[in-house]
Amino acid sequence: MIRILVPLADGVEEMEAVILIDVLRRAQFEVTAAGVKAGPVTASRGVRLIPDREWAEVDRQEFDAILIPGGMEGTRRLMGDERILTRIRSQVEAGRWVGALCAGPLVLQAAGVLTGRRATCHPGVANELTATPRRSDRVVTDGRVVTSQGPGTTFEFALEMIRHLAGADRAKTVESGLLLPPGA
Repeated sequence: MIRILVPLADGVEEMEAVILIDVLRRAQFEVTAAGVKAGPVTASRGVRLIPDREWAEVDRQEFDAILIPGGMEGTRRLMGDERILTRIRSQVEAGRWVGALCAGPLVLQAAGVLTGRRATCHPGVANELTATPRRSDRVVTDGRVVTSQGPGTTFEFALEMIRHLAGADRAKTVESGLLLPPGA
């Protein structure tokens, strides 16, 4: 079973969190949304999300990938949480996948894992991405680090993660059920 961890903090971009979790579950991945605090998470536009677990319950478990949805306020909270940064560093050191959307690559940068890598982020935070030049591609993969630009690229990001973790056939099967426009 492929296991994915999605950290959630108040201010997360709700579209990215929900689409990411949903698409990966359609691929039959075990996805754990972990709140960095107890209780519901209030997303960037007031939507309340109920995490599967609290961070303390999953902190020592192993996951095939840790994926960070964006949302500026949520990103700032994750960037300031040493538990998250330490976990991302150990994930990369172990040769496992990490990824981030929108402003989320700033969390990867704060963890020190973007230096010398190709990456992208939301254009609105491009000036804060200082570890590497921002690429204009919608999704960028460099080794086992995947980044994407924002809410509109979340399906592409999730399908890219499925390709990397479970192969092109599973990604194609999931994609066909989503009825995305051609080329999406």
